[in-house]
Amino acid sequence: MMNPIKLSICIATLNRGAFIGQTLESIFNQITDEVEVVIVDGASTDNTQEVVECFRAKYPHLKYTRLDKKGGVDQDYCKAVELARGDYVWLFTDDDLLKPGAVAEVLKETQNHYSLIIVNAEVRNLDLSRLIVTQRIEGHANKVYAPSATHQDQLLVDTSIYLSFIGAVVIKRDLWNQREKTKYFGVSFIHIAVIFQSPMPADSLVMAKPWIIIRYGNAQWISRWFEIWMFNWPDLIWSFPDFSERAKQKIVQREPWRSYPQLLLARALGYYGLKEYRVWISSRAKSSIGKLLSLAIATTPARPLNYLARFYVQYIMHKVPSIAMEDLNAYRK
Repeated sequence: MMNPIKLSICIATLNRGAFIGQTLESIFNQITDEVEVVIVDGASTDNTQEVVECFRAKYPHLKYTRLDKKGGVDQDYCKAVELARGDYVWLFTDDDLLKPGAVAEVLKETQNHYSLIIVNAEVRNLDLSRLIVTQRIEGHANKVYAPSATHQDQLLVDTSIYLSFIGAVVIKRDLWNQREKTKYFGVSFIHIAVIFQSPMPADSLVMAKPWIIIRYGNAQWISRWFEIWMFNWPDLIWSFPDFSERAKQKIVQREPWRSYPQLLLARALGYYGLKEYRVWISSRAKSSIGKLLSLAIATTPARPLNYLARFYVQYIMHKVPSIAMEDLNAYRK
């Protein structure tokens, strides 16, 4: 008799044939009969299916569904959860890795019946040869957040930026299924919407030790950076009715695209230019001066701004090279 499934590792993938094999290797090296892996492929056109089928031939607890057409990351993760059987679902990514012992540690913590478990991560460069960030959420000990309003506000403040990385999320499947999802399709953060649309009904856990290796610099949404971080992300955070404005303000301005320093940084990173100005800013700016300044930033040579932003982040903010510096250092235009 097979053991009941306690944990479903749910992966939405698209054209990750070069990376998903290493991801699955890191998972299947440590799973037990209590764990399944559910993969939804959004109609990949590379060799993703071939790579996954090699694993499915060896591991009966791997479910693979290839969609006829691309549906979107939010929809694909929801589909993966629909196909899952575990008491908990781990919304993992298709190019990052699990450290040895990660699955056993998460299974152990699920016995405490948390509504939500947030798995910490370290960050490495694209080929994983260099460590960039040792802990995405800093701390020496696990932290538990109660369902009270004060604790839930703090959970939002402490974790929301990190949780833009979906691979950190382990959540009760029943809770996921109970919450609204459809209206959030297209925001690229369906998990954030599910977690914070209302407070967690039971305690939430943030794990201090990093059990995930994030492969930095491999994101597929870079072309949508301006839309996501200037509009989708703040609109989502500010839509949550049960969290204080003070908590939301600590995370992101309500309309960051109105901030000229934010536009300058986006320009320095290469994510804001004439195209973004015409699509997103020109019709929204309320004053002629606002339009003129936003246009001027969009047409300013990006490389000098990049150098100034690097100087500011590294020396004025007194930060060692981090993800912010990686973004600045990586920009070439």
